[in-house]
Amino acid sequence: MTNENWIKGLTLVIGGTGKTGRRVADRLVKASRQVRIGSRVAEPPFDWDQPDSWGQALAGVKATYVTYQPDIAVPGALETVQAFFAQAIASGVEKLVLLSGRGEVEAEQAEQALQATSVDWTILRSSWFCQNFSEGFFIDPILASEFAVPVGSVAEPFVDIEDIADIAFAALTDPCHSRQLYEITGSRALSFADAISEIASATGRKITFMQVSVDDYRAELVRQGVPNDYIDLVLYLFTTVLDGRNTPLADGVQRALGRPPRDFSDYVRQMAATGVWGGNHA
Repeated sequence: MTNENWIKGLTLVIGGTGKTGRRVADRLVKASRQVRIGSRVAEPPFDWDQPDSWGQALAGVKATYVTYQPDIAVPGALETVQAFFAQAIASGVEKLVLLSGRGEVEAEQAEQALQATSVDWTILRSSWFCQNFSEGFFIDPILASEFAVPVGSVAEPFVDIEDIADIAFAALTDPCHSRQLYEITGSRALSFADAISEIASATGRKITFMQVSVDDYRAELVRQGVPNDYIDLVLYLFTTVLDGRNTPLADGVQRALGRPPRDFSDYVRQMAATGVWGGNHA
């Protein structure tokens, strides 16, 4: 493959309106790359649950950033992404960059499926996102000043999505990342209680952290009307992935970008300044 074929060709960003995808798409656009957003509301539309939509979205595409919603660990995801890999390659895609999950057996199976193909690939195996606290389902309890989750002192090296987007952009535009698997973490591991404490300090607010039982947490999500399949996913992440397996730091950011990861405190300081969590801000 030549640089002209895939570096300068059309890139499909699946989940291009999501947390990582929109950041990857923004970087590509700023670099004057041709970008097609892959989402249900895009034109042409892309829907993981509608394989008939894939062909049009892949037409003319040379590289693809692949994120699976809601999570690559959910039942049926492996078979779906395998089918997508096959169709993408058949349609002429020459580079696939996959966002994977750290500590998830199902995600590692998807990685292996991609590695077994003939296409050039880069895998981004990521920890929990810092941005879950400001853009995800953690923001409401933070604003309510009462953060209750079914996890205790287990430490997680939360990763800033900006690091993921930087690596994805590099992988889509520079062949030196060919067939590389980057395990991506933040610069240090901290517990959820520690994370909430930093947010409280930065905002000047009192935010109470509580560890609750899995059953109580499920009951609260049901009360809020959260769909059952999403509840199952969240509880899987809390009870299986957050068992300490992901506490050790990895060197993916350093390997890919030649710099250390962004620190959680830097993320908190930047987000607090926007006022997203209320309290004191610039």
